[in-house]
Amino acid sequence: MNWSEAKSIILNNEEVKNELKMNEVTSDCLSQDEINKTIKGSNPSVPHSLSHVRASTDAASLRSSINSAISEYGEINKIHEMWRKPIIEFISTKNEKIKDLKRTVSAEHLMPNDILPDAKSIVSFFIPFHENVVNSNINGTMASKKWAAAYIKTNDLIKIINDKVEELMQRNGYKTGKIPATHNFNEKTLISNWSHRHIAYIAGIGTFGINNMLITKKGCCGRFGSIIINYEFDNYQQVGKIKDKCLNKLSGNCGICHKKCVVNAYDNNNFNRNTCYKQCLENANYHKEIGYADVCGKCLVGLPCSLKEPNR
Repeated sequence: MNWSEAKSIILNNEEVKNELKMNEVTSDCLSQDEINKTIKGSNPSVPHSLSHVRASTDAASLRSSINSAISEYGEINKIHEMWRKPIIEFISTKNEKIKDLKRTVSAEHLMPNDILPDAKSIVSFFIPFHENVVNSNINGTMASKKWAAAYIKTNDLIKIINDKVEELMQRNGYKTGKIPATHNFNEKTLISNWSHRHIAYIAGIGTFGINNMLITKKGCCGRFGSIIINYEFDNYQQVGKIKDKCLNKLSGNCGICHKKCVVNAYDNNNFNRNTCYKQCLENANYHKEIGYADVCGKCLVGLPCSLKEPNR
């Protein structure tokens, strides 16, 4: 754990925040030397509760690890204005809705224990694209270069995030089951054997639109990821029935996403996966000089739900 990670974890821990306040210790007092001593559990000048952080595998430490991975990746690769702050949630593998994925997605959909035998929890996250990336893809038939680059870079970033979470878990004696960001689908049916979007739905991150994309409080433009861990949290967010965010499902007064499709893959409200993916492959060839971008995204941009939860 480096200094910035440790300090972030400490300052985002509610118990620690309260004790710092009671002892009149400010964040400015937490020098790198003091943080290092705290991690080793040998700093008597810092409140006692800080010592619990050094082996922390709680929600705050995982969120911090994911956020730092995004920041570090952006700095190293000199990437600016590609992403907004992620949404991160956690669900228990005992959640009954997970079993339903065999029915709602595919009979071939994997269960957490298929990936990690003693799976306890799933970390689900959404990395929303920056407004500049989203707006760049509104015009034209082919995906914009910014959108294609964001797809490639975010898939790479998700791998980095998974590695970062794995490192944190291993440091604390736990294991992970990592799933690729994409290309984990059946090439004939074009259906994934692990749906990051459906996992995010179960985690309460968003609800599905009629374009089959998940609408979150930060819109639907971005990438989803998930990683399985054999750590069990004390508490999980209780996700009941979430109200639909899709305007068309609520009132029938939208449907813009279907009209935005440049290849009419939603003809008569029936989604044609093959037609859609054929266009994605056209884009992959069109942008081959920057990597493999089998993506389109035209049905996600220029919508009331592209960048935020739409007003009802």
